[in-house]
Amino acid sequence: MTGNAVRGNAVRQSLASFRREREADWKALEALLARVEKRAPRTLSEEELLSLPVLYRSALSSLSVARATSLDAALVAYLESLSLRGYFYLYGARRGLGQRIADFFLHDWPAAIRDLWRETLVSLALMFVGIGVGAWLVASDKDWFDAIIPSGLAGGRGPDASAEFLRGMLYDGDNGFLSGFAAYLFTHNVQVAILAFALGFAFAVPTVLLMLFNGCMLGAMFQVYWAKGLGMELGGWLAIHGTTELFAIALAGAAGMRIGTRIAFPGELTRMAAAAHAGRVAATAMVGVSVMLLFAGLLEGIGRQTITSDATRYAVGGGMLALWIGYFYLFRAVKNGDS
Repeated sequence: MTGNAVRGNAVRQSLASFRREREADWKALEALLARVEKRAPRTLSEEELLSLPVLYRSALSSLSVARATSLDAALVAYLESLSLRGYFYLYGARRGLGQRIADFFLHDWPAAIRDLWRETLVSLALMFVGIGVGAWLVASDKDWFDAIIPSGLAGGRGPDASAEFLRGMLYDGDNGFLSGFAAYLFTHNVQVAILAFALGFAFAVPTVLLMLFNGCMLGAMFQVYWAKGLGMELGGWLAIHGTTELFAIALAGAAGMRIGTRIAFPGELTRMAAAAHAGRVAATAMVGVSVMLLFAGLLEGIGRQTITSDATRYAVGGGMLALWIGYFYLFRAVKNGDS
């Protein structure tokens, strides 16, 4: 017992001596890290900035000694945490909020959309097939219109509506019902975009059906206006915000299909790992889709009230489509440090 007591006392004395010699450096490093983590490096003086790597190396040395001599486990854990914080500050990538936002718009979002190019083509193809099917069904039997278009979305604009009534819906900027219809249409498209992404986990089958059905609705409505000689006019009315809105829906469908197909065909990965890998790209794309839908809402709210010229409507819609295509597929920003 006496020998054990002597050894225990010696260990405690060694630990106390170790703390006395080095604890001041640990506390100094901890205080400096706390300041730069809460605020910014510019709050430190030049001398303090230069002392950070010195204090960090001192903490690493202390950690090495503590581990080698099997000192207090709590002290080892403290030094590991302190060293890790120092490492991430000195060697980790530090980006402010502004830099992160800039990186998202300049690099991350366009890269994610380019990565989804195959799924985007499939999503657009499904939407166009749906448009053709919807138009064909209503042209062959007008009763299909009520089966495809929800009553709240139709608002009396069915196959039996007069050309004058339909035209008024396109050009009367003060029409209260038109405002309500536009808001309903935008809300519906936002819901479709969210569902197309969220339901992709079910092996992408619901996403495919949504793309087809959304196209069917658009095709059914176009057929009604086309039959009255107003197809081009409806296209102009939709083009202002539709090129952005429908493109956003197609991208949401592409993101959902990326996740669904990776779950269905994970390859050498587990299904969870494949879903997680696909989810990083898809989630980045969906954050950008929300930005596109916001733009579409602004274009719809402003453009519908102020632009009544068909040529101008098509010009705005075509310009926005060209802008998105150029931004996603043609513009390539170079990251800092990249060649």
